[in-house]
Amino acid sequence: MKDIRVIESKCNGCGLCVKACPFGAIEPIAGIVRIIREKCNLCGICVDACKLGAIEVIEEAKPEKVDVSQYSGVWVFVELTDDGVHKVTYELLGKARELATKRNTYVGAVLIGNNVERFTQELIYRGADKVFVVDDVRLDRFMVEPYTNVMEKLVLKYRPEILIAGATTKGRSLLPRLAVRLKTGLTADCTGLDINENGELVQTRPAFGGNIMARILCPRTRPQMATVRYKVMPEAPRDTNRTGEIIKERPPQQLLYSQVKFIEFVADKTVKVKLEEADIIVSGGRGLGEPKNFTLIRELADLLGGAVGSSRPPVDMGWIPYSHQVGQTGKTVKPKLYIAVGISGAVQHLAGMAGSDTIVAINKDPHAPIFKVADFGIVGDLFKVVPQLIKLIKERS
Repeated sequence: MKDIRVIESKCNGCGLCVKACPFGAIEPIAGIVRIIREKCNLCGICVDACKLGAIEVIEEAKPEKVDVSQYSGVWVFVELTDDGVHKVTYELLGKARELATKRNTYVGAVLIGNNVERFTQELIYRGADKVFVVDDVRLDRFMVEPYTNVMEKLVLKYRPEILIAGATTKGRSLLPRLAVRLKTGLTADCTGLDINENGELVQTRPAFGGNIMARILCPRTRPQMATVRYKVMPEAPRDTNRTGEIIKERPPQQLLYSQVKFIEFVADKTVKVKLEEADIIVSGGRGLGEPKNFTLIRELADLLGGAVGSSRPPVDMGWIPYSHQVGQTGKTVKPKLYIAVGISGAVQHLAGMAGSDTIVAINKDPHAPIFKVADFGIVGDLFKVVPQLIKLIKERS
């Protein structure tokens, strides 16, 4: 692997490299130059242009292949909310049990926080053989810096071969940092996990806008790490006859320091029912025409006791907050009833809701892709159909 850097002690900010770079990847700043790594393709033209030898391309050594036989166990990061254990954890424990059986190893649950020991037994009932507990008042709220420190210490000590977490805000912030620390790979937003004939974790996720499913391996390093989408796997069954081991760890206090201070949690007041938990979801798309027309979606959702969802275009246009987005770049949902209003049915949106028990589509275009996955389709003007539905529901309630 290659990288590039500016040796600041040699640079005088003359600007020759800025003029020479064909990609606009170098900019002057405070008397020297800075390389914009996202634009640089490591062509080396700037190295030749610099008369002072202030820019160099560095060859980074490949990570050494680890002895994979020294690693065992399938670990799940336990995500906590104000209501207790996030349900994505139980989904992951179910999958971890399956993977661990194929690898003839144990399932570990990593429980970090303050006053969290009360959750250990439930994690064992849900499939954990070992629960690694780090309980400290300074871990009361999820802060990525100390949580990464704690996870790194645990992984280096116990050497799990697989580590998975939910593809949630917490999982997406924790596991990438941990992967960098451990110099291992990470696959984000997986929708499937399995073990191949070589005993490696096969991590499946949508790619290229959902047009293909990529199968990714991490053969050289350990642990094999992945974040997994919520609501794509069944929850682990609860077995009160199960027993397990509780392992308490107390890391050095310096690992619990955070440069960020938690001030307060501000709830999204636009969400009456959590999208991922809802049995009924009414989603609106570009066909609504303008943001004020989401009042139709909200009224129908309220009458049904459901949640309000959205495809990506209304979110991108600022009609509704991102927390309502369903799809590949939003949330994955599996309600009993999903009503898609004015949504054409792009593959990215279908990736987030195709698992719904019953899908009802309302669209004026009879050839809209949404009808291919819908159980019931209504071809018509949503501004006529939805008000009629609302009227009928009110009359029968």
